[in-house]
Amino acid sequence: MLNVKSFQIEHFIPANYQEAAAPRLAEAQEKLQKGTGLGHEFTDWVRLPVDYDKEEFARIQAAAKKIQSDSKALVVIGIGGSYLGARGVVEYLCSPNYNQKKNKKTPNIYFCGNGLSADAMQEVFDLIGDDDFSVNVISKSGTTTEPAVAFRFFRDALEKKYGKDGAKSRIYATTDKARGALKSLANEEGWESFVVPDGVGGRYSVLTAVGLLPIAVAGIDITELMGGAARMMETCRTASFENPAWTYAALRDALYQKGWSIEVLACYDPAFRFMLEWWKQLYGESEGKDGKGLFPASVEFTADLHSMGQYIQAGRRIMFETVVRLGASEHELLVPRDEVNGDGLNFVAGKSMDYIRDKAMEGTLLAHTEGGVPNVIVETDGKSAGSLGQLIYFFEYACGLSGYLLEVNPFDQPGVEAYKKNMFALLGKPGYEAQKAELEAKLGK
Repeated sequence: MLNVKSFQIEHFIPANYQEAAAPRLAEAQEKLQKGTGLGHEFTDWVRLPVDYDKEEFARIQAAAKKIQSDSKALVVIGIGGSYLGARGVVEYLCSPNYNQKKNKKTPNIYFCGNGLSADAMQEVFDLIGDDDFSVNVISKSGTTTEPAVAFRFFRDALEKKYGKDGAKSRIYATTDKARGALKSLANEEGWESFVVPDGVGGRYSVLTAVGLLPIAVAGIDITELMGGAARMMETCRTASFENPAWTYAALRDALYQKGWSIEVLACYDPAFRFMLEWWKQLYGESEGKDGKGLFPASVEFTADLHSMGQYIQAGRRIMFETVVRLGASEHELLVPRDEVNGDGLNFVAGKSMDYIRDKAMEGTLLAHTEGGVPNVIVETDGKSAGSLGQLIYFFEYACGLSGYLLEVNPFDQPGVEAYKKNMFALLGKPGYEAQKAELEAKLGK
């Protein structure tokens, strides 16, 4: 079971930090469990691991099998919460090199519509080539610029390759259940559609159809993933420090109150990179409001110990680390012995890579803590869909608690809209004429 602990944290925050945080945590817990806090209309994710649409879940599994049978590639079109979680799960449980793996029986998966690079989009077309492919377009509204633009290109490519009727069976829309541009298109064109639940915001949606369809196409057991999340959901119902989300939220809050302003999430497995990206959106978009919140950053150890490690060790004392320890690797590799010993490494001959990694982890923990960097450790019990489901739900629940401790709404994102309005105006969207002239003047045009 997932566990949260700290290392020599008494050097940085009061020893009674749990006692001090308990009343506020109890209040935050009640808001999440009873749906009475700010943004309560977006807290359906709290019960999602058990209260999900079982009929749709079966349709997701059936659609994944169909895509596996008729496509060599799946293009997943979405931005932010519409792709980060799915990509994180696929890369962690399958491989960051998933598309390059030989002899796999599942399609390549390409994530598009998360930026505005023509070269990146063309590269996906080049990689697909003449292969059969399908598209999963993910958008609550269907009008978000980046995915909507990408979908135009890939829909056009599908219809040219298979004809309008043939393309219908290769487009899967994950969108609002009843309204919006994408839902209307899906209804008109006869595309199979899945639901972005009204009560689940994008960054909390990885365990809905938003994440589950691409994850299932990669061959990951989504029943096991949901089962792990359900087990953590039961654990998080506990209103005490037996709940690991309470411990994590209390540690973060205590460090924040003592002046640390940046939380760096670290992991010693490169396959975890996009889970780090998912975590950054989850916490950045949930907490960064009203001039408040920890800035979420991430590093990949040990690689970043040879770059960012210098700043972490000896730079300004503004950050603390949360280290995700993932347990044993799937493979055990032992270091060979070299009779010449030209590199002087025979002292680790016969040792496993996991053993060396763990000693590097422990050495880093000591160095950073003694250098003035607080460390929080999140331990999981292995690399499996069930364990990852637990970790996803844990981070989501702790994020909700943390937002309420900050007295912000953890489930809205008003700041995200600012750049969109400016972009619409500069692009000449109808209704933004006055803003266009004003912005162009500011830009000196």
